[in-house]
Amino acid sequence: MSALHGTPLTRHGSRVPAMPTRPATVQATSAPARRPAPTQATTAAPTVTPAPTIATMIVCLPDELPAEALTARHLHTQFGVAGTLTPLFWAVPQLRLWQRQQMISLRKGRPASCAGGPVRLLDLQGMRHAAGVGAGIRYQVWQQVVHGTRPATPWPVFASRHLTDPQKYPLEVATADFHAQPRVNAMRMHAAATPGTGQPNPGELEMYQAGQMAYQHYHATSAFAGDALLTADGRKLAPASDALAHRVTYLEQALRYLDTVEPDQRLLAVAL
Repeated sequence: MSALHGTPLTRHGSRVPAMPTRPATVQATSAPARRPAPTQATTAAPTVTPAPTIATMIVCLPDELPAEALTARHLHTQFGVAGTLTPLFWAVPQLRLWQRQQMISLRKGRPASCAGGPVRLLDLQGMRHAAGVGAGIRYQVWQQVVHGTRPATPWPVFASRHLTDPQKYPLEVATADFHAQPRVNAMRMHAAATPGTGQPNPGELEMYQAGQMAYQHYHATSAFAGDALLTADGRKLAPASDALAHRVTYLEQALRYLDTVEPDQRLLAVAL
């Protein structure tokens, strides 16, 4: 069938209407047309968010809790935290001899590390500055290592896909897909060729790809906020997952809280 002036022609040349003719009038006695049964929409499995990696928790200690009671058993009984004290914090450089008794697990050195103590005796600003400088150096190395590679998908995306449907997407397949990315391979190859501390961590891929300033700020604030925070009134602050957006949300909450604590508030770092 050909068309002319917007109206189709039959093979005999007569014109036919472009729109179908109106159907004949249905008698009133006829039964109404039955509606087709609605089709059920297939619901996809809900996306599963991987649990965050909590390596270090910051605990705000109650005033009445003596430092001598800070053992692993007491931490579990008092706070429900199964961990050990870890020397995360720095003591202030001008720490007096009598102030050393207020510090928790104080070690020798410059700076002197400790597991905690009153906020006024902790060098949080020095920790923040040093962590930011170190992160800047690592970022420069990372830039050279991944130069010429395309942005890669971070691991939490693969982990979420695996947890959502473990049968169709096993963990070994998720791991292989993550490692198969050229940018991740470049990071792993650099670590293999130059072993030692301070290597770019593929687990921080999303933080690196956010840019140098974001990476430095992330490590500067994480230096004393840890991966989770237990407040003095028993509230637990933690990221929803290892995704950068969730980590940033946690750091915002933790920093707002730490900015409000009194100078005599004792902080304790616990390795989980």
